[in-house]
Amino acid sequence: MKNVLKKSVVAVAIMVTSFNFAQTTKTTTKPEIKDTRENFKIGLKGGANLSNIYDEQDQNYAAEKKYGFFAGAFLSIPLSKYFGIQPEVVYSQKGFKANGNVLGVGYQFTRTSNYLDIPLLIQVKPTECITLVGGPQFSYLLETKNEFNGSTNTIQEDGINSQNYKKNIFGIAVGIDFNIDNFIITTRGGWDVTKSDSNGNTTNPRYKNQVLQLGIGYTF
Repeated sequence: MKNVLKKSVVAVAIMVTSFNFAQTTKTTTKPEIKDTRENFKIGLKGGANLSNIYDEQDQNYAAEKKYGFFAGAFLSIPLSKYFGIQPEVVYSQKGFKANGNVLGVGYQFTRTSNYLDIPLLIQVKPTECITLVGGPQFSYLLETKNEFNGSTNTIQEDGINSQNYKKNIFGIAVGIDFNIDNFIITTRGGWDVTKSDSNGNTTNPRYKNQVLQLGIGYTF
């Protein structure tokens, strides 16, 4: 009986020791972090725009920021571990708000311009979690809507066919992407280089778009 008891105690002790060793090994072993900077990726993204204009012709024309949205797709094409190319196609809602005066009558004016932005960005990837991007951007005007809110009435008009609106705009874009597994927190700043209006006047200013973006994305 004593021999059976001794064997049972020894067996239990071996089991406890083995379990503790396995738990210690599991705790102290660090998971391997997979670096995906050299992987080809396809991604989707979307989020919010905060847009305004600059280079106004009339100093009395005070522009204010306007909120919108963006959504699109992109490719991440690695050239090396630290560099790559990122072409994108993005539907982007831009515009501005302003107050003006015509013949002594005050009004509030809102312009909403929908663009198809096609940036060709250079990637700099100092770490797995951070990607710096920057490069030229081509924008094509899809639609423009103006809204005038006066003291007596509201007027809405579509300006896509107006000769004053340039449909092809060249600009630049820069930003930072924060990579968390397949998810991305994306930030962008975009500025037009060419002006969006052919001519400017007191009610229809010469201007260039500027926009800040914050959104989320997912890569495959």
